[in-house]
Amino acid sequence: MPALLLIAHGSRDPRHAATVAALVREVRAQRPALEVATAYLDHCAPRIPQLVGRSGRFGRAADAVAVPLLLNRAFHAKHDIPAALRATGTGLPVADVLGPSPLLLAALDRRLAGAGLDVGSAAVRARTGVVLAAAGSSDPAADAATRRVAAEWRRTRGWAAVEVAYASAAGPRVPDALAALRAAGAERTAVAPYLLAPGLLPDRIAAAAAGADLVADVLGAAPELAALLLERYDRVRRAAATVPALSA
Repeated sequence: MPALLLIAHGSRDPRHAATVAALVREVRAQRPALEVATAYLDHCAPRIPQLVGRSGRFGRAADAVAVPLLLNRAFHAKHDIPAALRATGTGLPVADVLGPSPLLLAALDRRLAGAGLDVGSAAVRARTGVVLAAAGSSDPAADAATRRVAAEWRRTRGWAAVEVAYASAAGPRVPDALAALRAAGAERTAVAPYLLAPGLLPDRIAAAAAGADLVADVLGAAPELAALLLERYDRVRRAAATVPALSA
C-alpha cells in the first residue's frame, strides 16, 4: 500500500507545524495501517526533496500518493507542488486539493459549535449570518471557488446569510462582510476562518473580527479534515488500480 504523503505549505509560526502534526495523528487514528508522512513547501522541515527522490524515502511512483494540504487550486496547487515533485523525477501521483467538499462544511460547523454557536438549531442558523474568512488569492478561479463554498454552505444549512471575506489580496475584508450581514438582517454574526492552521492570516482575521458575536477557530485537526485527506488519497489509489484493467 502506498504511503500518504501530506504536502503542507509551511510557516515560520510554530503553531502551523504543530497543527499539521495533530492532523497527521488524526489521519493515523482513522487508518492505523497506513503510513503517513509530511513534507513542506517552505519554512518547515522536511522539505519535499528530503523525502521524495533517489535519496528519499519515496523514490518510486508506487511508494506514495501526494495529497496537498490546500483548500483551493491556486498557485501552490497549480505550480509549486507539481514543479517540486517533477524535480524529484519520481512521477509521484498527486491528489486533488481538498475543496470543495461537504466534509469541509461539516468541519466549519464543528468549529462554530466549538465557539459556542448552536449549529444544530435551525432557528439559530436562520438568525445567524456567517463570514467565511479565507486567505484570498490572486487567482480569480480560486476566489470563485471560495464563493461557491459559501453559497453551498448557506443553501445546505439555512444561515441567514454567508459573506466571503479575505485576509489578503483584494477585499472585501472581515469588517465589510460583517456590515453586509447586518444590512441583510442577520441578528447574530459569526466569523469562520476558512484556513487550515494558525498563523499570520488567521491572526489578522481574528483581529478584524472584533465586531462579531463569535469567532471560530481554524479548521485544524478536525476529524472531517482527516477523513477528507483519506478520501482524496483513496480516489487516486482507485484511479491507479483501474489503469491495468483498462489497458488489458
